[in-house]
Order: sequence, then C-alpha cells, then structure tokens
Amino acid sequence: MKRNRSIVVIAAAITLLLSGCASSLSGDSYSRSEARQAQAVQVGTVVGTRLVQIEGTKSGLGAVTGGALGGVAGSAVGGGKGKTLATIAGAAVGVMAGAAAEEGIMRTQGVEVMVRLDDSNQTRAYVQEAKGTSFYNGQRVRITTTSSGTARVVPL
Repeated sequence: MKRNRSIVVIAAAITLLLSGCASSLSGDSYSRSEARQAQAVQVGTVVGTRLVQIEGTKSGLGAVTGGALGGVAGSAVGGGKGKTLATIAGAAVGVMAGAAAEEGIMRTQGVEVMVRLDDSNQTRAYVQEAKGTSFYNGQRVRITTTSSGTARVVPL
C-alpha cells in the first residue's frame, strides 16, 4: 500500500515537472537568447487562418520516467523468475506509456496565419501557439524574424 502511494506521488511530480518544462510558442513569448537581439521586421495583412495541432515534445524524459515507474510497479509482483519478468514487462510498458504521456501533455493548440507581405506581395504561412491572440482576415500584423529563422506574428 505504501509503495503504491509512493508511485502515485512520483508520477504526479513528474507530470508537474513535464508541464513546467513547456516553453511557450505564442507570438508574445521570447527565449532568453532572443532578448536584446536585432530582428527583421515585416508588415502584412492576414489573408487566412486555420487551427492546427503542435506536437508535444519527445525528449525521452517521459519514457525514462515511465520505465522506472513501470519497473518499480512490476517488481512488486510475485517472486523469483516471475518477479524478474514482471519487472521487465512493467518497465517496457512504462517506457511506452511515459513517452505517450509526455507527448500528450506537451501537445498544444496552434494557429496557422497566412500573411500577404506588404514589401514583396508574397504570401507566407506562420504557425504559432493559439493562446492569447486571435487573428482575422484583413487584420494588419507585424512579423519579426530572428537571425536563426524563428518568426512570430503579432497584431499591429
């Protein structure tokens, strides 16, 4: 009973850790390395939008954690060779479940914004996290692009 409670506490802590590692992909968020860096600026008009899914991360942390928890849970079963097999099976199932959980927890709703640029009359698509800002056809926007190619769209 005490072991099961420990597993639940560890799993809850890992879930919080994974959600705390999430970086924002919104137009209003900058990484530390992007601060105080010059960025190219373009202006354009929104010509279309659609909702998209942005995949969750697959860092391996979920798989490692799931494997460890599954191994611990499996080791609580039986004895001798049966216990060894249960530990291995628990770890294997935990790896798969942990990897799937990490990807699912980190998945987010995104928006693809199609913008006709003023300076070139080209149309480009930009994908970013949907939270915080909504876009509509005809809206004037600013696109900032870092030297590494990271771009974000914000309303003017």
